[in-house]
Parts: sequence; C-alpha cells; structure tokens
Amino acid sequence: MQINSEIFKSYDIRGTVGPDLNPDVARAVGRAYADFLTTEGPVAVGHDMRADSRELADALIEGLRMQGRDVWDIGQIASDMVYFAAGKYELAGGAVVTASHNPGKDNGIKLVREEAQPIGMGIGLDEIRDAAIAGDFKESEHEGELTHKDVTEDWIAHVLSFVGDIELKPYHIAVDAGNGMAGAIFPHLEKHVPFTVEQMYFELDGTFPNHEANPLKFETLADLIAKIKDMKLDFGVAFDGDGDRAFLVDDMGEVITGGVMSAMLAEHFLEMNPGANIVYDVRNSRSVPEVVKENGGTPVIEVVGHSHIKAKMRAVDAPFGGEASGHYYFKDLWYADSGLVAAVVAIAVLSKTGKKLSEVREQFTRYAAMPEANFTVEDKQAAIDAVAAAFPDEEHNRMDGLTIEFDNDSWFNVRPSNTEPLLRLNAEAKTQEDLDALVDKVKQAGGLTS
Repeated sequence: MQINSEIFKSYDIRGTVGPDLNPDVARAVGRAYADFLTTEGPVAVGHDMRADSRELADALIEGLRMQGRDVWDIGQIASDMVYFAAGKYELAGGAVVTASHNPGKDNGIKLVREEAQPIGMGIGLDEIRDAAIAGDFKESEHEGELTHKDVTEDWIAHVLSFVGDIELKPYHIAVDAGNGMAGAIFPHLEKHVPFTVEQMYFELDGTFPNHEANPLKFETLADLIAKIKDMKLDFGVAFDGDGDRAFLVDDMGEVITGGVMSAMLAEHFLEMNPGANIVYDVRNSRSVPEVVKENGGTPVIEVVGHSHIKAKMRAVDAPFGGEASGHYYFKDLWYADSGLVAAVVAIAVLSKTGKKLSEVREQFTRYAAMPEANFTVEDKQAAIDAVAAAFPDEEHNRMDGLTIEFDNDSWFNVRPSNTEPLLRLNAEAKTQEDLDALVDKVKQAGGLTS
C-alpha cells in the first residue's frame, strides 16, 4: 500500500476520499498513532457526518486496537467533543474523522494526545506520517478492547459551566448549522437554555447542499442574515462543518468578526481572571491587545495556528486565546478550541451587558478592517520579500510572514498559508481611506492579483 505524504498537513490529515484517504490508510494511521502515544489508557475516536466518516473511523479504531490500544468509540461528534473527552476522562488521546468545511469529496483525521494536546507537524504528526508510510509498527501481544461511549450530556454540562452564575436572557435567535455536526449537538444544548431557536440546515449532510460550512467566508452567511432581518431576531450563530468554529451575526445583520469576538471574550475572561495573559494571533485586530491592556491584562502575540496558540497559552497560563479565523481557545477546555463554548460565552456576555449585539459590536470595532484576502502566487516567499522591499524605512516583523505597523495606527500582515498554496493578507487602519491605500500598495508591491 502506498500513502500520499501530502495528506499530512501542518495541523491534521486531509485528502480526497478513495485515492488519498481510505480504510487502509486510516488503519495505518491508527497503528502509527497508537505507537506514538506515550500515555497509558484508552483513546477516544469520533467522526463527523460525511458518508465515509464511519467507515474511516472503524478502520482507524481497528489500527489502534491492532497495536493493543483500548478505544472508546464516541460516535458522531463535533471536533471539540474529542478534545473534551481526552481531557475530561484523562485518556491517552483522541481522534476525530472530519475534514471540517472542506468539500464532501474530502475527509481527514484530527489527532490529539493526553490532555487534548495537539499533534501537528514538528509535534508528532511527522513521526506518525513516516511510520504509516513505512509500515513500521511495533509488535503487539494483544488486541485492544472496544467500548462505546456517549459523552454528549457530559459535554453540554461542561459547556454550560462556562456560563457560571450569569442568567441567560430568552433571546430569539437563528442557528445555521450548515448541515454540519452542530445540527446534531446544538439541540442537546437547547433543552438547557431559554432561547427560542430558528433552526437552519440542521439536517446532517456531508455534501453541504445549502452552502459551504465555512462562516469565515461571509458570503456563506447570506441566508442567516436574511433570516435575522426578516424575523427581526436578536442575533444569529453560524457553525462550520465540524463545529469547532462559530461566528455571530448581530441584530442589524452585521457579522461579528474574529477580532471583535476576541476582544469581547478577552474582556470577559479578564473580569474572571484579573491581570491574566491573553493570547492572540498576529493577524488579529489590534483592538484585542488594546482591550486586554485597558482591562489590566497582558496581551501575548503568537504565530497563527492552533498548535502555536495552545502551546503559548499553556506556557503563559492564559485563560483565553483568540484567532481572527474564528478559533477561540479556553484553558478550562484543556486549552482547546470550541465553537459551542465560544457562542455560549458570547451569549452570556451579551446577557450580562443588557445591550443589543450590534451595540457590543460597535464598542469593540475600533478600526477599518479588510476580510482576509487570499492570493495564488508561484513563489510565496519572493512575493513577501517584494512587499517588504516596498517599505524599506519601516520595521519588519518576520514572526509569521511579514508584519509592518505604521505610526498612523495602520498595519498589515502577509503570510503563507499553512494548509493551502496561498498567500494571505490582513490589514487594518483608522479610516477606510487609509486602509484602501495601504492594501493597494501591498498588493501592487507583491503582485497580488488573484
């Protein structure tokens, strides 16, 4: 059996079902993953709603058991539930078969070790890749046991623990599950909260017949926005395919960006943890460090990517971390990210303020910002260097791609994608005019046209 090494990405495994990802590949990954884990005990395995996810999960489980690993089959879940399971029950690790918002022809595997610590390139995934490709597995004297577990109610209880003693208001909201896993999990939350929920696309369908389940692309929120306006709802929530990201849309139909959400949640967690460190990524809004400082905390900037954010949060004991992409991380979820926790905490914060979500959005929107733009270029590093050359008198921060900050409170970051053959551009300025001028200069300098 040949395994395509390119399915092993920076943070997880993703590929086209059949030629790249099939039961044989999943079984080999399971065996290599079992050998990699150093902690004794069971491994949790779950899967999303894609047509082939159950078959791939079964093969992954078989591989784990072949190496003597006991397995908890936790069934059809959102990705954040495997992080919860690994941490809550002190398991050796956890895996979920999903390709998040990728097209239905794709699938993938996300892996974590004990305490939901991430496994990515440089922190284990390369070792798993090499062993799986070589077929180099340890000898096992016995087959691991299989146990079926349902962690859903424990998960919902844990999500609600983030609310504390805040009284949730009886909001009338719309929730767009995008035919993804939130459609199976959110109804379990509804039994415990006073919301009236207009369910949108809760039918599980891994072909995503209504729209791509990627709320970072604001065009996928058109139906949700129309529902909010037509029914005069308080706000809406949209989840991605595997449920680990959530975006809110306010009563005016405006999207709560990753920057606004990060700042909003940062303020809340600083109220709960005075003087704490808060982690944010290099492309996030500069309103985030401003809000953190204003509330007595210390902002800690980090490279983009969940493995980097989680590691930094552990290192500085941060209760919260936020990325512009809509990934939000919580110390009390073993430093993992969760769309459902983020949405529930945001609703709790809104309940506490007594304001409309549009008012809260305005409070934390301090800059004109562009949605992240992606460009296909032949030589990503050459394009970054060309952009750098256009600003010879400014300080060049190469922490993650290139970041340049200017005296007029504008800034930009251009960086290569960790998961796709793209160059990504983010920028902010005090005025839309300044932002447009800056973006035009960056694009022209780097030859960024598509």
